Amino acid sequence: GQLLAKSWSSLFEGQAIAAPRGPIFSFNGRNVLTDPLWPHRLAWHGSTPRGGQARRRDCQGWRSSGPGEGLATPVGEGKLLAGQRHNCSEA
Repeated sequence: GQLLAKSWSSLFEGQAIAAPRGPIFSFNGRNVLTDPLWPHRLAWHGSTPRGGQARRRDCQGWRSSGPGEGLATPVGEGKLLAGQRHNCSEA
């Protein structure tokens, strides 16, 4: 019931989206907005600003024994696909 974006296209055009007001749960049931297990509160997506796959920036095939870089956006920043580079091993 929470508004994520004004329209589907606004997700990919870099327009501001609604900041989360309710909890966002991880697959193991933790609230990523408040749980200390999630210190950076990033939405990992590996996408270009227009919604395409960001090749070599999606952590696909990454293993902890090797380097890798992915794109993620801080949750609540307001632009879902405004990707910033992060090491794939970041929590």
